Amino acid sequence: MVLLHISLAHGQKNIVDSLQRQIQITTNDTTKVNLLNSLGYYLTFIRQDSSIFYLGQSIELSEKINYPYGSYLGYVTLAFVLNTASNYPKAMEMALKSLKIAEQLTTNRQSGMAESYAEMAQINWRTGRGYDTIALNENHRAIQLYENAEVSIEKMRFSFLPFMHIANIYLKWNKLDSALFYAKKSYDVSLHYSVSDKLALSVPASALARVYEERGNYKLAREYYQLGMENDKKYNAPLLQARLFNNFARFLKKTGQLDSCIYYAAMALELCRNHTFGEHATDAAGLLAQTYEFLRKPDSALKYLKIMVAAKDTIFSQSKLQQFQLLNFDEVQRQKDINTAKEKYRNQIRFYALIGATGIFLLLTVFLYRNNRNKQHANKVLESQKKEIDQQRAKAEKALQDLKYTQSQLIQSEKMASLGELTAGIAHEIQNPLNFVNNFSEVNKELLVELKEEIEKGNFDEVTTLANDVIDNQEKINHHGKRADAIVKGMLQHSRTSSGQKQPTDINVLADEYLRLSYHGLRAKDKSFNATMKTYFDEAIDNINIVPQEIGRVILNLITNAFYTVSEKKKQAGDNYEPTVIVGTKNNNGKVEISVRDNGNGIPQKILDKIFQPFFTTKPTGQGTGLGLSLSYDIVKAHGGELKVETKEGDGSVFIIYLPT
Repeated sequence: MVLLHISLAHGQKNIVDSLQRQIQITTNDTTKVNLLNSLGYYLTFIRQDSSIFYLGQSIELSEKINYPYGSYLGYVTLAFVLNTASNYPKAMEMALKSLKIAEQLTTNRQSGMAESYAEMAQINWRTGRGYDTIALNENHRAIQLYENAEVSIEKMRFSFLPFMHIANIYLKWNKLDSALFYAKKSYDVSLHYSVSDKLALSVPASALARVYEERGNYKLAREYYQLGMENDKKYNAPLLQARLFNNFARFLKKTGQLDSCIYYAAMALELCRNHTFGEHATDAAGLLAQTYEFLRKPDSALKYLKIMVAAKDTIFSQSKLQQFQLLNFDEVQRQKDINTAKEKYRNQIRFYALIGATGIFLLLTVFLYRNNRNKQHANKVLESQKKEIDQQRAKAEKALQDLKYTQSQLIQSEKMASLGELTAGIAHEIQNPLNFVNNFSEVNKELLVELKEEIEKGNFDEVTTLANDVIDNQEKINHHGKRADAIVKGMLQHSRTSSGQKQPTDINVLADEYLRLSYHGLRAKDKSFNATMKTYFDEAIDNINIVPQEIGRVILNLITNAFYTVSEKKKQAGDNYEPTVIVGTKNNNGKVEISVRDNGNGIPQKILDKIFQPFFTTKPTGQGTGLGLSLSYDIVKAHGGELKVETKEGDGSVFIIYLPT
């Protein structure tokens, strides 16, 4: 035990020395304030006089450089130090100062106020004398502030405290079920802390052990006491050790293990003497006095009884209680004065507004009154909505990430669908010239056989005729071969990944190609599909600068949609209906107009405003992603153009693309 104590003390010295060195070498005042607060907080559990010294330096420097958050941390930590030293009046004064600063913070405001209220609640609970109900209300206020803060409750230091304080209050009132609920909640919150914040893990563990002890579950009580002591071994915080030793000693006394009780109570008292932990010294001395009295050792019992009485007299002197009561009274008066001042200010505003408005115009007075009342109502509504928005923000952020991932997947699906339609059209376009090449090749083969026979017969007039036929056929083969080559080159150009570079493009040729590709693509999927295709292209249109692959996708999407809607109407109307799709271009006041018209069912007015929204589709599930028109709209906008629709339900629609020349 001696070797372990020396080793842990050496570890404490290393941490303190490291923080002191960093404070000396840092040139940034804000960083120095944070380091001073960290050192002051760490020393709280070891040497409280040194802790108060460094926290005082932190507060002084924070006020000098106008760093409110540093001042807040200094005051709230100082309140914690003075509370553990049983200086409750001064501790309450520091907690109230920290609360006033936290109320004005622009960041960490909610969590800061929560920590201040939790500290005030702990001070009220420790003083007793009827302050338990005040402490309970302050703890609930702290929990509400923690839950409304910008980050989750598990990521804020000391957020386990109000739950633990409520558990202690209910334990004092013998409401064991409620005490167990809040003690478990306190312990669960502390388990989520990072390694650097697990210093005080033994505190909620000890609270949970006490509840189990009162419920008669001594096995679980012992387990949580031992878990707390294991944690204290890692960090060697004398304050926490003294507190836990006292609780464990009381448990051992209750279970009849008196020698072990004396051992742990003596260890607690020794720690309190070395570090001036007043309240824990009272508890330890009281336990030792009771135990020695039970063992019929009156001298030892009297010795520790005197120690306990002396400690109590120091802590609960009449002057300290009066100071504490005045501080609570001052805080109540401060709140009343603030409310009175606010009410007085509001009354003055109403009075002057009424006089001014009456002097100018009676109607204006009525208008201003209504406007003011509406604003007040709106503010109340907004305030209630803000709380709900804060609670849903985290869920909304996660949903947004999921939506972005789904959107990227659907966009890829839409691109692949367009590629499939292009591929089917290309295959059909190439098949036509290839059929010509194959047919004329077969004919030439037969002509050459006949040519050879006529040569052998010496019939040269017939040879000449056959040779001319072979030459004509060969020219046709060459013509259709070049045609297939042109189709392949053109389709490769339009189907390859877009580079984003604009280039002069014949919009008539582009529209005609994608009309045929879309039609043949649908025919490849459904052999029964037929439709009349009409075009009217303005030949006077010059080449325009566009990204042909992107505009080609837009035209392909619009034409494919047109073929789809006339196909659906054909299934409903039967043979009396002739499906027709018309594609045209023309110059229109300095813009090129590309139109795709169909005589399908048209678009209902109730969904007309939604068709360009992402993921909106009228196609059955599995046949459309709802991204085609949305992507088309974005592509046209990126080219500086417009995409509009005109429709009449039952008579068809026309989609019009306007592009700058």
